[in-house]
Amino acid sequence: MELVTETFLGQLKKPSAESHKGQNGRVLVIAGSDKYHGALLLAIQAVSRIVDMVYVYSPDNVKLVEKLKSEVAVFINVLPGELWNTADFVDAILIGPGLAENRSNKKILEKILSAKGGPASSWKNIVIDAAALWHVDPHLLHSNCVVTPHSREFENVFACDSKPENVEKMAKYYGCIIVLKGKYDYISDGKDLFENRTGNVGMTKGGTGDVISGLITGLAAKNDTLTSALAGIYLTGLAGDRLYEKYGTFYNAEDVIQSLGEVWKVAL
Repeated sequence: MELVTETFLGQLKKPSAESHKGQNGRVLVIAGSDKYHGALLLAIQAVSRIVDMVYVYSPDNVKLVEKLKSEVAVFINVLPGELWNTADFVDAILIGPGLAENRSNKKILEKILSAKGGPASSWKNIVIDAAALWHVDPHLLHSNCVVTPHSREFENVFACDSKPENVEKMAKYYGCIIVLKGKYDYISDGKDLFENRTGNVGMTKGGTGDVISGLITGLAAKNDTLTSALAGIYLTGLAGDRLYEKYGTFYNAEDVIQSLGEVWKVAL
């Protein structure tokens, strides 16, 4: 087992000084519902710190997303008829934070993962989080997929105990990247197993997982999935540790996002 350290951050691609809008990543976020719109907002805020363009599709919350456009000017709203053209256009997709658990959204997930018909096939980097983990068929996962479960979600998807050794076994069997979140995080591509020790008890608050999945997706727009997963989980935990040093556990997921810039600058 290998410990995740800042050395993995050196593998991240850095924006070229000559680049222009769109060349440093485009991400589609499929998330949110009437009940859980906060998860969508946190994911957007994390993604938008990394990439040039963020597209948002929230099938169960269209009216609220329209309203949010006047308050959070960091994303482009995707209308129902524009979903699949947008999916084909972007570099990476995040699906799940705050998403309603219904048959329609399950079909969207299945189409996104399908290498046989959907535009977002095996060449599209895809991060699956939160509600989407309760619907995902693990047999549809592939090497461009990152799943980010906590222990109960892991056991639901893979039907086995959430032990480090099972993270590696399931990643190998299904050919994907797994990020098991917990006191210590365990990440595997089926070949190697990594342990991340950044982060603290203050990060058990709601929304931190949305920040993690958003950051990993933003990185996956221009980096391979394993590097993105390792760097994303490490950086988010490091931001939490900086906050803990200053405030103890008196911080939340929004504070983590705000602190990412500081650790990003120092680490990279």
